[in-house]
Amino acid sequence: MSDARTLLLQRLRGRSATVGVIGLGYVGLPLLVEFAKAGFSTIGFDVDHARVERIGRGESDIPDVATEELVAAVEAGRLLATTDVRRLTEVDTVNICVPTPLRKTKDPDLSFVAAATESVGAHLQAGQLIILESTTYPGTTEEVVQPRLERGGLKVGRDFFLAFSPERVDPGNAEWRTANIPKVVGGIDPASTELAAALYQQIVDTVVPVSSTRVAEMVKLLENTFRAVNIGLVNELALMCRDLGVNVWEVIDAAKTKPFGFMPFYPGPGLGGHCIPIDPFYLSWKARQNGFESRFIELAGHINGRMPRYVLERISDALNTVGKPLKGSTIHLFGIAYKANVGDTRESPAIDLAQLLRARGASLSYSDPYAAVLELGPSHLDAIEPATAFDQGFDCAVITTSHSLFDYDEIVRRSPLIVDTRNALRGRTESHIVRL
Repeated sequence: MSDARTLLLQRLRGRSATVGVIGLGYVGLPLLVEFAKAGFSTIGFDVDHARVERIGRGESDIPDVATEELVAAVEAGRLLATTDVRRLTEVDTVNICVPTPLRKTKDPDLSFVAAATESVGAHLQAGQLIILESTTYPGTTEEVVQPRLERGGLKVGRDFFLAFSPERVDPGNAEWRTANIPKVVGGIDPASTELAAALYQQIVDTVVPVSSTRVAEMVKLLENTFRAVNIGLVNELALMCRDLGVNVWEVIDAAKTKPFGFMPFYPGPGLGGHCIPIDPFYLSWKARQNGFESRFIELAGHINGRMPRYVLERISDALNTVGKPLKGSTIHLFGIAYKANVGDTRESPAIDLAQLLRARGASLSYSDPYAAVLELGPSHLDAIEPATAFDQGFDCAVITTSHSLFDYDEIVRRSPLIVDTRNALRGRTESHIVRL
């Protein structure tokens, strides 16, 4: 083990190792490009043939990966994308960055992790370092990944190395990128932790080693559960403030002037993205397996999950004030992505709202400069330009995403009725604006 550890450590620090990444989405592709920029030879693996072909042409569909960076890495011969898992035998390290969704029962779905691990295990070489980055519950690396990797006879700590490092990606955030976000790493054994830290130190400013994979897995869940619970609190506050006749946004703005002991969170139409709506349920599921009831997490999930229905009520109430029923009314959604200035629609509450509106008989249209298609079960809608929407006319505009490319002055001027779920119209007092 000592010789294998020493050799790999030298290759990592000398940047002569070949780095592999499985899953070339919002987490994997930026990571792969950073390693290529640092001078490593890299191989990216994905099951999506079309995505692999796009990457091979230097075309990026990830907002955090500039096309010119990807082109430079591909043309320099430092970045190769493939669907051929047999090439896993050519890499020294493997980062697994695949989705970890929830089943309909809110139980963890580790099928993508299991499939990726099976591929790695079938081609595992002595001396390789394997790192799971997919968000999951504490114990996954030891209970799910390690046994699959050891089936061929190689043993962790003797023949290969295994660690967990939680992804910390905020799509569209220009300030915090892969290179300057501190990286937490925890290995199955000290050598695995050391090697994982050495790998990330080549591309990340700060690496934070922890004592085990379980601690590292729990770190990610704490981070996102913290956000989910606090967003649940402020969403409940928004419901309360409506009944009390208080502007919740003004309350938050005043509260955040306190220089200590307070951190602002903001209400909205619900939770979106891969992390916050999902990760806390990984923790609550694991807690239930150990006989512990996570009440805060379950309550926050309940409150956040009902926000699209609350927005539906606000739309219906707003239409009633002008003598229109929800059924048959034309509703135009401004934004379908889950957050501003990205095209990521994963778990977007705007989609839940759209489905609710359609089920109530409303006629839908939407604009989003980052998301061209809205999938609604067996059917879909295509985005239209705001100018087209204004010309066609609608009964109510709903601001579900506060993209900076929207002209809010025009929205206010040309919309007969507006329901603003994102405080995009801060400071506006027009009577036809209804707030969350």
